[in-house]
Amino acid sequence: MQSVIKTRPGIKGPDDFSLRKNKGLVLMVKMITKKLACLMMVLMCALKKVESSADVMKGLSENFGKALGDCKKELDLPDSIMTEFYNFWKDDYVLSDRSTGCAIICLSSKLDLLDPDGNLHHGNAKDFALKHGADEGMAGQLVGMIHECEKAAPDNPDACLKVLEIANCFKKKIHELKWAPSMDVVVAEVLADV
Repeated sequence: MQSVIKTRPGIKGPDDFSLRKNKGLVLMVKMITKKLACLMMVLMCALKKVESSADVMKGLSENFGKALGDCKKELDLPDSIMTEFYNFWKDDYVLSDRSTGCAIICLSSKLDLLDPDGNLHHGNAKDFALKHGADEGMAGQLVGMIHECEKAAPDNPDACLKVLEIANCFKKKIHELKWAPSMDVVVAEVLADV
């Protein structure tokens, strides 16, 4: 027994129209799914980059601070700088102790990060960042941020206070990028070396 199915003109069978409609929906769903998957991958990479950047900053901070005990002794710096370094990466904290600026100069000098004029030596600073986990892009960005902060800092005959201004500017830029490390871990490791 054959059943007779009525169809509309131009349509080959009863399900042809609904199949074409469903195929269109299926293609649209596949396209949207691919776009969402792509977007999710981009977001995951961006989040991983932020996390890895914070990890790199943690490593840089730890290695930068390893000579803090030596500088504290050499310059006879007060214990208050330990509080400043403890609070260094806190978003709302503003470095204010002149001695902290002096300690940063001492640390930078020991790590060969300064040129003869006392400014950041871009090549050495980039090498330091690369050596401690930054990739080329991040190292260049870090050096660029410090250079911008050097240029933005008001002239000050007191080098320690000028470096304090530069450090506050740099710290702010790192927080804007969400690269600031968790200071609890950094401080515990740095203070263990002091």
